[in-house]
Amino acid sequence: MKLKSIFTNSFGILFSRITGLFRDVLMASALGASIYSDMFFVAFKLPNLFRRIFAEGAFTQAFMPSFVASRHKGVFATAIFLRFLLFIVLGTLVINLFPEVATKLMAIGWSEEMVREAAPLTAINFWYLDLIFIVTFLATLLQYKEHFATTALSTALLNLSMIGALLLYMHQDPKKIAYAVSIAVLVGGALQVVAHLITLHYKRLHRILIGGWKYRKKKDIKAEEKEFTRLFIPAIWGNSTAQINAFIDTWLASFLAAGSISYLFYANRVFQLPLALFAIATATALFPSISKALKNKQEKEAYSNLSKAFWLLAFLLGLATVGGIVLAEPVVWLLFERGNFTEHSTQETVGVLMMYMIGLLPFGLAKLFSLFLYASHRQADAARIATYSLIANIIASLSLMKPFGAQGLALAGSIGGWVLFIFTVRAVGAEKFWEMVKTRKSLYFLLSIVGFAILLHYVNIVLVGYIRG
Repeated sequence: MKLKSIFTNSFGILFSRITGLFRDVLMASALGASIYSDMFFVAFKLPNLFRRIFAEGAFTQAFMPSFVASRHKGVFATAIFLRFLLFIVLGTLVINLFPEVATKLMAIGWSEEMVREAAPLTAINFWYLDLIFIVTFLATLLQYKEHFATTALSTALLNLSMIGALLLYMHQDPKKIAYAVSIAVLVGGALQVVAHLITLHYKRLHRILIGGWKYRKKKDIKAEEKEFTRLFIPAIWGNSTAQINAFIDTWLASFLAAGSISYLFYANRVFQLPLALFAIATATALFPSISKALKNKQEKEAYSNLSKAFWLLAFLLGLATVGGIVLAEPVVWLLFERGNFTEHSTQETVGVLMMYMIGLLPFGLAKLFSLFLYASHRQADAARIATYSLIANIIASLSLMKPFGAQGLALAGSIGGWVLFIFTVRAVGAEKFWEMVKTRKSLYFLLSIVGFAILLHYVNIVLVGYIRG
């Protein structure tokens, strides 16, 4: 297991997440949990929905194994890049022609007036998808060479751009703030592209694209493109389910009390920190090496890396879960309760965060185990498992939203995470999983969780007393 790559990736993600949290602190102070914050989050969610489905998730998981196996890497990469970029640009133009329709789909419970107010924000934010696809494509080439720092750190450029806009317009009209932050999203995306182009040139990977363009008509890659398409189509669905869950949460939350969309957003931002810092960083760092190992029939090495990464994540995510649940109120208070973000907003967000944290461990471990499915070209199996998770989440959301509100939606997501984890482990090999857990490490894991929970319980008593005293 390449700890250097994991820690490098984690550091980059940590820096990006810290700037992201600072961005959200300013956002909460400027807009609170209000109708204008809801409008921006809905507008920003749409390009992020497609970004995670097409640009980051499905594309990377289908492109990396295909790129590793390709005999004409430059030609193959260039052909796939041009095809996707054309498709995404056309999609962005359609959204800009009909922004009200797109906004209504994201927040069907809103009035026509609210949809009209938010539609221009949707049109502006959607251009971020085009920029982030270019970033994702370049990042995948860098990952092939096992360089992760640029991609991990570059998200901070987006956050810094938005922070700058918030600082400049903090005391302006809320509507003007929402527009300023939306434009800052595009500025941040452009900076991310520039950062990746510079690194690509420094690593001399630009030669791959130049050669691919030069010899694009001389190399036959039809079979490779066909194999990529075969992997990409189920990968789209496999990655769509998580984003569909997020879409459903936003859609259902629009029927709840005002601010519910914002409670989900702020709580999810805290939840995403340990998930990205530990699980996503580890999975991203291991994916290229596991893809290469499985291609070269080195399964023993691949499973050895999986076992080491499993226990690293189990301890880190387990402790983070306990910390997130026990210290939910101090964390939300420290990060967000200022300006227009009131004590009531804190209490609502705390409840949502606790429900999200129940799903941290299964989501993180499922991310790790799914590497084997994608690296071994089993995208169809991953898509089937993701469907089970989606169905569980929808049923739980419809059942829990009425009695528990936004907290019920967050709990439904965690239930879906456990379903995802269980079926992913079964697909990869339940016997391999039991070999990992039938060790003394399981006892150490349980003791550390219990001891940490007891310690944090007393810490929480002191902190809450200080906050509300």
